[in-house]
Amino acid sequence: MQTLYTVFALENEVKPGEPQKLLQQHFNQTRSLLVYLLYFLSEVPRYAEKDAHKRAGKHLPNAADLNVNIKISGNELLWKMLEDSGLNEQFKTEKPELKIDNELLRKIYLSLVETQEYKTYTAQPGREKTEEKKILEFILNDLLLDNELFVSHIEENFSNWDDDGEMVVQLLTAYLQKPGSINFKIMLSADKEQFAKSLLQTVLDKNEHLQTLIVPKLKNWDPERIAHLDMIMMKMGVAEFLYFETIPPKVTINEYIDLAKDYSTAQSGQFVNGILDNIHKELTQEGKMQKVEYKKG
Repeated sequence: MQTLYTVFALENEVKPGEPQKLLQQHFNQTRSLLVYLLYFLSEVPRYAEKDAHKRAGKHLPNAADLNVNIKISGNELLWKMLEDSGLNEQFKTEKPELKIDNELLRKIYLSLVETQEYKTYTAQPGREKTEEKKILEFILNDLLLDNELFVSHIEENFSNWDDDGEMVVQLLTAYLQKPGSINFKIMLSADKEQFAKSLLQTVLDKNEHLQTLIVPKLKNWDPERIAHLDMIMMKMGVAEFLYFETIPPKVTINEYIDLAKDYSTAQSGQFVNGILDNIHKELTQEGKMQKVEYKKG
């Protein structure tokens, strides 16, 4: 949807292969967001060593300065993450350290050490697997994702946070269950990536035909005054009706109602629902809902 919006908004003629490159950029942005969240999360417990070094280096350190508890910097789950060659490769490529706000990192670490969760964690002798994971999950959920300053920092650096945030957090949470479980080079499964590319190309190739099916259903609406995003979503929906045999029409309609509600105007969900439902009924009555595989031509 975002790629189509960009392509249709371009005044110049789009070069062959350009839409697919734009789509790939969206996939890359998702990876960059995930890598950065993992980097920031790993830096919070590691800050304990920096804090200990700083405080010990004071001109007149007191007993507390000389006895900073650095247990969390040796967190076993943290080090499994840092030993993941795939993640390390992404750190080298993405260079997340260039985006990090060190003052924000310091504040989050200092707020961590004041929490009861941290005090309980550091007071326990030894390392329990469940406790090692629990403290990292606490940092992620309570000190990062529930922190307005941190979320603002992410929004400033990643324009895709609103779109991808929920999915990326799910990936990150799954990664904490099993470090090393993500192939960072393949953010989508092969079938999902192929579907995205096929849907993009189908809408571009069949744009005029899709338009001829939609415009008659607009009644008193001027096509030029329809929200640009609504028209794109309707074209995507009709393309799924006609060219993607495995997707049930109900699934298509519900998906684009949700997208319209989330991304377009307050009335868009009902509007898109009405148009797609009418087109679906007409295609069914005319026997055109064959759900044949899309072929260019």
